[in-house]
Amino acid sequence: MDRLDGPPRLILVADLDCTLVDHDDPENTHLLRFNALWEAHYRHDSLLVYSTGRSMLSYLNLGKKKPLLTPDIAITSVGSEIAYCGELVVFDDVWVARLSEMWNRDIVVEETSKFPQLEPQPERSQEQHKVSFYVEREHAVEIMKVLPGILMERGVDVKMVYSNDYAFDVLPGKSGKGGALAYLLEKLENEGKQSSNILVCGDSGNDAELFNISQAYGVMVSNSHKELLQWHEENAKDNPNIILASERCAAGIIEALQRFNLGPSFSPRDVLDAEHFQEEVLDPAHEVVQFYLFYEKWRSGEVDKSDKYLQNLKSLSSPLGIFVHPSGVEKPIHEWIDDLKTLHGEGKEKQFHIWLDRVLFSHISSDTWIVKFDKHELSGKSPVLFYKSVIELSGGKAKAGVDAHPPIMVNWFLFR
Repeated sequence: MDRLDGPPRLILVADLDCTLVDHDDPENTHLLRFNALWEAHYRHDSLLVYSTGRSMLSYLNLGKKKPLLTPDIAITSVGSEIAYCGELVVFDDVWVARLSEMWNRDIVVEETSKFPQLEPQPERSQEQHKVSFYVEREHAVEIMKVLPGILMERGVDVKMVYSNDYAFDVLPGKSGKGGALAYLLEKLENEGKQSSNILVCGDSGNDAELFNISQAYGVMVSNSHKELLQWHEENAKDNPNIILASERCAAGIIEALQRFNLGPSFSPRDVLDAEHFQEEVLDPAHEVVQFYLFYEKWRSGEVDKSDKYLQNLKSLSSPLGIFVHPSGVEKPIHEWIDDLKTLHGEGKEKQFHIWLDRVLFSHISSDTWIVKFDKHELSGKSPVLFYKSVIELSGGKAKAGVDAHPPIMVNWFLFR
């Protein structure tokens, strides 16, 4: 959260599985749409928060299989862990201390073992502040009526969360996705960084707490589970700030940005004008995202093999500019652009995709920006290629009666 000097324009809080990530979409179409939208228009002044039932390790493993952006904050294990995700992952020790109040994991394990209907989940799903089981709904309802009182008599305050018609989690009383988010919002407020725009996104029962955050807008994606839909019917059907999306997963999140008027909702992936990259006022993040989308479409053969595109790229780059490959080989940018001819369509059968992550820019002079970002390439079943990248952009702002000169790529560096 230290990345921002003031309040974030938007705090977007999203569950992962079946909310942001669509496991029925092997092409990751809408997740990639969201990625381009977030990096082009939101990353520089907003906060992305993942709120998942997965452990930190499980979340990181998901990122090896799906094109997930790096969040600013990760709430994992149904709210029992909070981590700040920069170059290093730093866990919130204050939150851990809060959860330890009136919590004794051994007592929870002892008392829950007296309910034969509860089947412990694998060890990898257990955490210091989360005890997890599988159980059928009718048994879960009955256990939830009696277990809190039993544990409170032994000095243990708990919260129980049931989701997806099988997952049953016993957590510290102050935990849960809602408790963790409320803690983060309190922390931001104390730092003078409270946002007036918060969007929470979910699909299952363990997301219901997120929608209890009074100052937040909420979207339940169209593929939401019945326990969340039932919660909506009982608690929020007349609340205009909580909607049921008509689209599933990440597409439903994009829909909510538009319906609540929270900011841009048109992903650069939705349309690409390959002949015109510059805007009246240079937006460095958008320019870089748009360029790499063109590069993806060029290599996938989704745009014609036309010299006009390459000439346009040359017009947007300095003839003295240098491209530096991770191997250390330096090449003039215009020569690199000429080499693109040989790459046209070579990724067509490989499901070639590029996504950018952590696109951040700084203004180093009146018309010059340094743009830093992580670039990921996926081609077929090959491992994801990862590069750290730096581009220097120079471009003028349009003024009344005066044409702005287009953004110019001056120097371009890639790092492994």
